Formats: sequence, structure tokens, C-alpha cells
Amino acid sequence: MRTIGSGRAGGVCQAGGLLLVETLRVSGLGREQSQALSGWRRPRATHDPGKIVTDPVVTLALGGDCLADVAGAAAVTRVVRASSS
Repeated sequence: MRTIGSGRAGGVCQAGGLLLVETLRVSGLGREQSQALSGWRRPRATHDPGKIVTDPVVTLALGGDCLADVAGAAAVTRVVRASSS
């Protein structure tokens, strides 16, 4: 994604982010990551540890450079989960 006037370009476009998230889902890597990190999950936790790790990775791939950019990655993930339901 290119931001006008900043001269920066992201690693991939929004569609690429969607592709990354969908690849995680289809390959089962996201599920495996969640299972591997399940020991870190507290009994009453609502957030999946695998998703917590995945969102910043997708953010970096989309060209994000700060934690505030994670909201964009979370939105991409929600779209994928809603479309696959």
C-alpha cells in the first residue's frame, strides 16, 4: 500500500494481507499456532494467543511500523473469519 506524499510502500497490498490470513487458515498453521500457544492462555481469556501473535506479523507485512497499525490487521482478520463462516 502506498501512502501519498510519504514515499513509503508497504510489503504487500490489502489483498496481500487477506491472502496471508487466508493462507494461515487454509494451511492449518493458525490452528497449530493457537494449539502450541494454548499453555499461555488463561482459563477465562477471550483472546486467542495465536491471533495475538499473528496480527502484528500481518501488520508488518502490510507496511505497518507501530502497534497502532495492528487495528488494520485485525480488521482484515475479521473479514476473513466472517467470510469463511
